[in-house]
Amino acid sequence: MPKQTFFNLSKEKQKSLIDAAKKEFSRVPLYEASISNIIKDAGIPRGSFYQYFDGLEDIFYFLLHEHSQRNFERLISIMKMNNGDLFATIVDWFKGILIMFEEPENRQYFKNAFLNMNYKVEKAFTQNMYEEKRKSRFFEIISNINPGNLNVTNEEEIYHIFKIMMAVSFQNLIHAFAKELQINDVMKTFLLEIELLKKGFYKEPK
Repeated sequence: MPKQTFFNLSKEKQKSLIDAAKKEFSRVPLYEASISNIIKDAGIPRGSFYQYFDGLEDIFYFLLHEHSQRNFERLISIMKMNNGDLFATIVDWFKGILIMFEEPENRQYFKNAFLNMNYKVEKAFTQNMYEEKRKSRFFEIISNINPGNLNVTNEEEIYHIFKIMMAVSFQNLIHAFAKELQINDVMKTFLLEIELLKKGFYKEPK
């Protein structure tokens, strides 16, 4: 995470540095990125960069954390609009993500992140919902879910249903970037998988 000196900067200077970092991470994945390119684009000395961040990973994961926070707020908003319907919410949220990723300033950045997905990257995307210290955020989601159309008996089961749906969402996003798929094609597969989850996989023998 950024050092306090970063937050002491003006909003304009913060944005300039963040925009420069996002530009670099859009050009190449994290492991190929260069601090030199970021500081050149932001117009700051190398020493100043290290006053704000410990290194490339620090600013990279800060960007993902910021995205995760906005993602969480958007999910809650959609949940409320859908009167707590978890399945409708996930579908609307996922489609919105695809549309956002199609924007030129976002596509290559997220493509580099998703195609180089590892545990740490996935954790950065989902930290606002799964980390122990952020459980209050997950409980906010739970409090907005209408359990009336879910085959569950307690909050723990809702938690795991939600995690499964998030896993399906992430895998479809990775596949979309890897195969350069169009939104309609991605949504067709995603909706099929969501419908399978709604029905359940097991059929009782006659």
